[in-house]
Amino acid sequence: MFEHETKIRVLYSDTDQMGYMYYGDYAKYFEFARTEAIRSFGLTYKELEESGVMMPVLSLNTKYIGPAKYDDVLRIKTCIKKLPGTRILFEYEVFNPEDKLITICDTTLVFVDMKTGKPVLCPEVLLTPLQSFFKH
Repeated sequence: MFEHETKIRVLYSDTDQMGYMYYGDYAKYFEFARTEAIRSFGLTYKELEESGVMMPVLSLNTKYIGPAKYDDVLRIKTCIKKLPGTRILFEYEVFNPEDKLITICDTTLVFVDMKTGKPVLCPEVLLTPLQSFFKH
């Protein structure tokens, strides 16, 4: 299993009139956590796209347990629990500054050939570093 943690501060522009983070803005925080997790392998989304593979989101499932507030520094734990094939599942846990779990989410992304628009297997540049986390 692969795990990565990142921190991000809740921006004023991402909050509602009550000072709580707007539910629709969580998706971009999950994207931030996901890209930072991939970056931890020395790889970027940009490099994946330059190699001809894009990763559109197939599904996003979120459960809100408690609020995130303006200026909170959130800790987002991102997990990949199984090696990807044509799809990759990211799971997230979001913790507030008091280290209380406030949100859980998972996103499924599909590896797609940018020329054909068809699903492809996970590129080796991502699969190879991931495999080291799944050796028994």
